[in-house]
Amino acid sequence: MTDYQRIQTAIEFITANFQQQPDLDEVAKQVHISPFHFQRMFKDWAGVSPKKFLQYTSIQHAKKLLQQNNNIADTTFETGLSATSRLHDLFVTIEGMTPGEYKNGGEQLNINYSFAETPFGNIVVASTPKGICYLAFADDEQQALNELSNCFPKAGFKQMTDTHQQNALFIFTQDWKNLSNIKLHLKGTSFQLKVWEALLKIPMGGLSTYASVATAVNNPEASRAVGSAIGDNPVAFLIPCHRVIKSTGVFGQYHWNSTRKAALIGWESSRCYGEAS
Repeated sequence: MTDYQRIQTAIEFITANFQQQPDLDEVAKQVHISPFHFQRMFKDWAGVSPKKFLQYTSIQHAKKLLQQNNNIADTTFETGLSATSRLHDLFVTIEGMTPGEYKNGGEQLNINYSFAETPFGNIVVASTPKGICYLAFADDEQQALNELSNCFPKAGFKQMTDTHQQNALFIFTQDWKNLSNIKLHLKGTSFQLKVWEALLKIPMGGLSTYASVATAVNNPEASRAVGSAIGDNPVAFLIPCHRVIKSTGVFGQYHWNSTRKAALIGWESSRCYGEAS
């Protein structure tokens, strides 16, 4: 059995048996190698650990059940999880929301939002009790509010500035190295979350390419999919999608205007390296 065949067998086993929540030893036994070597091999080939792959498989099944109006207790049982608390933790970790919030399309979410001026124009910033869920440049405030509402169609909205928003806005005026007070509350597919996490690792003043980000998420052939995930980034500036450019060195397009992207890159560069003499 080749390494590829082992990984294929393992993926098929997890997919067929996820409701039994098999552990690492059980899956490794199916491909006749030690759990230690299987863990390394699986991550090299699949880009995630066997445990994370099992979680992704489980949550996709749970999401389908919730969309079919199954209750949370039945969904927990049908997904093979031992308690509703495990389903809750899984959703919060991967989806950035609770199972109830997912089931109700954000109906249980209370979102505060406010407008603020930045060096690059007006923005709308929105937050839940868990952190920033949305930040966008708002050249047209009404259009910006419509787009925010479309992201959370059943949420309740209140125009109010809170601590999460204040901490986020400090990024324009204070030391970028001190970002620990900024909390994010994101929802997205597992692939989108991996791409956004990779963007957070691009330092201020630095640039990356779509191909490099694809490699960083262990999917080097997925530059186009990476580009789509970057374009779907719901939190401008804090998740620095503006730092990703084409391999040719051309800055490329930006959801909030390519001219603004160039200004952001130049502003960050001057803060890191000083203005050119």
